[in-house]
Amino acid sequence: VQPSVPPVPNYKLSMSIPEWLQAIQTYMKMLQYNHTGTQFFEIRKTRPLSGLMETAREMTRESLPIKCLEAVILGIYLTNGQPSVERFPISFKTHFSGNYFHHVVLGIYCNGRYGSLGMSRRSDLMDKPLTYRTLSDLIFEFEDSYKKYLHSVKKVKIGLYVPHEPHSFQPIEWKQLVLNVSKMMRTEVRKELEKFARDMRMKILKPSSAHSPVKERSRGKSLSPRRRQASPQRRACRRDKS
Repeated sequence: VQPSVPPVPNYKLSMSIPEWLQAIQTYMKMLQYNHTGTQFFEIRKTRPLSGLMETAREMTRESLPIKCLEAVILGIYLTNGQPSVERFPISFKTHFSGNYFHHVVLGIYCNGRYGSLGMSRRSDLMDKPLTYRTLSDLIFEFEDSYKKYLHSVKKVKIGLYVPHEPHSFQPIEWKQLVLNVSKMMRTEVRKELEKFARDMRMKILKPSSAHSPVKERSRGKSLSPRRRQASPQRRACRRDKS
């Protein structure tokens, strides 16, 4: 028997944002978590957003099982065009039984509340309802979930809001803030996260160069000589003429 292809969710005006996010998460769960050991979709984190959105479209066509990174890309794709919903990547590095593990979810900010979308083998390490008052409440919720599996969280990386422009040549900024949480007190972690969250909401953060930690960045100065800002627009203009 052919497995049935789950229909891609469509936003209806009658839906609240939490209902819409729930519909997206339900769809991802219907695709199922990929336990095969083979990744069906290649996702290079450095690719421009437009290319990653192509891959997301492919995911909806193929309806194959996905892992955490694909779920983040798919979550961005499905929430595009909902400007009240801000999306940003949250990555975790954990330690368990002598090994390190990496996981990523899509953080969501809407109407003064935080939540997440994602996929994991563990039901409490993926989607979280849009009910957390602060970014640190959301992060600590994940940390507490990890403790149940005896994983200690070593690092948390927070990226920037992903633009709602699906044809953007900008890559996703995956790690604007990197916290070595295992070496910090919770009060310290909370302070760092809240300052960062405030800056994000005020939209004053700009993509850092790939390697500079947030601490060393001085605002207003360009740290990297790489032509990051100018060239994508120029390329876009050339594209549009064709």
